[in-house]
Amino acid sequence: MLLVDDDPLVCGALETMLGSADDLVVVGSVHDGDEVIEAIHRHRPDIVLMDVRMSRQDGITTTASLSSMAAAPKVIMLTTFDHDDVLMRAVHAGASGFLLKTASPQEIIGAVRSVASGHGALSARSAGQVFRRIQSDDAAEQRRAAEALVSTLTERERDVVRLVAKEMTTAQIAAELFLGEATVKSHLARAQDKLGAQNRVGVGIIADRAGLL
Repeated sequence: MLLVDDDPLVCGALETMLGSADDLVVVGSVHDGDEVIEAIHRHRPDIVLMDVRMSRQDGITTTASLSSMAAAPKVIMLTTFDHDDVLMRAVHAGASGFLLKTASPQEIIGAVRSVASGHGALSARSAGQVFRRIQSDDAAEQRRAAEALVSTLTERERDVVRLVAKEMTTAQIAAELFLGEATVKSHLARAQDKLGAQNRVGVGIIADRAGLL
């Protein structure tokens, strides 16, 4: 394992901590991101325990640069900054784990073992952040897709869709819009075709996602 942290005292503490585990070996340490690739070629570690913030090259940039290496080691980000943006940037850069420096020795050792065996490693709090962020991203993507579909509707079709989403009957929609029921059905049929909705429920879901309600 290679340790990467701009504070030599942190590297020393981590080496002592990890050295207490019989199955883990620290092969070296460096103190900035621009020293990592050379150290990997020299020591051939399986795991890199990487700080996020360093003076010359940060850990996320360094992690992303390892993707071009053949048989690149797996990276666990170890940081004091527990923010969604840092976490997600680390994940997108290719990190296999993300832990806080306040994690217990057992958590850090367990994370290294987990990543070494082919699994990921996140603190419980960080895992929750990832889940919430994914949910948020999914919702945003669904909203954008629904808005794009709704944008293909005519103004009258949009009116009908909005009222369908409010669970109004054909007769009620006709009265609301001063249209005949046959005309409402015609508008709704064309809207369903444009939205790719199989029924009124599907129309309502897309309308809700697009913010028509």
